Amino acid sequence: MNIHRQSLELRPDPRRVLVRPFMASVVVKPTGHAEPSRHLLDMLARVLMLDEATVRDTLEGVLAEFTDRHEDIRDIFLHRYEQLAPLLPIDRDLDENRKLLIGSYFINEYSLESSALFNPSIVPAPDQSGLKSDEMRFILSLRATGEGHISSITFRSGIAMADGTVRLDPVSKFVHAPRPEPAARYDLNLFRRKLYEVGVEYDAARHALSGLPESFRMQELRGRVAHLRREGAEPVVLRACDRAILLAEANYAVRFKDCLSMSEKVIFPFSPMESNGIEDARFVRFTEDNGEVVYYATYTAYNGSVVFPQMLKTRDFCEFRTNTLNGTAVCNKGFALFPRKINGCYAMLSRQDGENIHLMYSEHPHFWYESKVILRPSFPWEFTQLGNCGSPIETEAGWLVLTHGVGPMRKYCIGAVLLDRDDPSRVLGRLREPLMRPAPDEREGYVPNVVYTCGALLHQGTLIIPYAVSDTATRFASVGIGELLDALRH
Repeated sequence: MNIHRQSLELRPDPRRVLVRPFMASVVVKPTGHAEPSRHLLDMLARVLMLDEATVRDTLEGVLAEFTDRHEDIRDIFLHRYEQLAPLLPIDRDLDENRKLLIGSYFINEYSLESSALFNPSIVPAPDQSGLKSDEMRFILSLRATGEGHISSITFRSGIAMADGTVRLDPVSKFVHAPRPEPAARYDLNLFRRKLYEVGVEYDAARHALSGLPESFRMQELRGRVAHLRREGAEPVVLRACDRAILLAEANYAVRFKDCLSMSEKVIFPFSPMESNGIEDARFVRFTEDNGEVVYYATYTAYNGSVVFPQMLKTRDFCEFRTNTLNGTAVCNKGFALFPRKINGCYAMLSRQDGENIHLMYSEHPHFWYESKVILRPSFPWEFTQLGNCGSPIETEAGWLVLTHGVGPMRKYCIGAVLLDRDDPSRVLGRLREPLMRPAPDEREGYVPNVVYTCGALLHQGTLIIPYAVSDTATRFASVGIGELLDALRH
């Protein structure tokens, strides 16, 4: 197979830093909240006791050092102060300089990709204007890993050329996290169904959610829970309330401010379920039955002990909605959605047993109940484990699926299979040898001997494969789709 490896490489850049909440003497977690500890109150008191001149001089020094590293550092300081204001041991209003200085003591810079920038996924961008007829603008998502091995989703953008080479847009030195959407609403019937799926008793769930409108906000849910606590509801109902809050926090909406480039956007862990990271997003451009286009991404949320399969949804890469995946078939990792419905149902590849590739169908993208094994490890280079490498790609010959196989010495290789377009459980072809193995200069890194991808792009007869190099950096390769399909069919 004529695999063309390009010279372009994306390496982790420790200079790209995000501002995160900081609590002294506490391990920083993405969802950490301020608690009125003695240490915190002592820190606040020290800043409150400073004279005006010292406040001004200290703040000037902080601003001089960090203004060039963050576009809106003053707004960041003030926002952090507002989060801490209820804990202040005084009730008088403070001048702006003192507010800014207090805020600066309770945030820190987090280097998103200080450890790794890997496991890429690639999709056509929503906006394809201003290009030549043989060019395609794309969005590349990457798993960025920093201090504490906390992973987040970061982005790049660029243009795919007719010959399969890619040109990346300039990368901004600034990074921004989205803000939660205060108007985000929850569908009552769907939310109640999700509670049943996580084991909440029927009557307890109905009691916990009683009185909420058919479309409710988080604030309304919290109010209902507070009311039940004041009334001394039964323990089973209060446990349902706790589950409801956790579920709502895991099903949230966020939005980036306008005018940001793709490289400035980062989806950092937001809910308690994601507190230790967001891993391996597999984006897909999904076409609805009516022709509308939406982007989904399946990913793994990790809280330090348990993995939770989740799904992102966006139309414009500005506003994102995150939902839990539910049902008896939702377990383990490696979910990848097909780019359209098949025979009236959503279809997904998965790896429930950690060993084989499964196929499953559903009438709703958030609920999955049954799966069927369609591919098992068959060749020595994949005897340990077989999984998908992103969403299937539709071709005239069938669904092209890139796979990952794990063999001796935990070596990861990329393979390929071809599935029937109308019945993806039918395997039409399969490479007996890997499409890509780790090259000699790709074997060293955070996890040695690995090539891996979370999605490829078909453009002008060429399959463009962004791929991770030993869980450290990202490179690009390409192969002619005709040559690959011929190999699969024969």
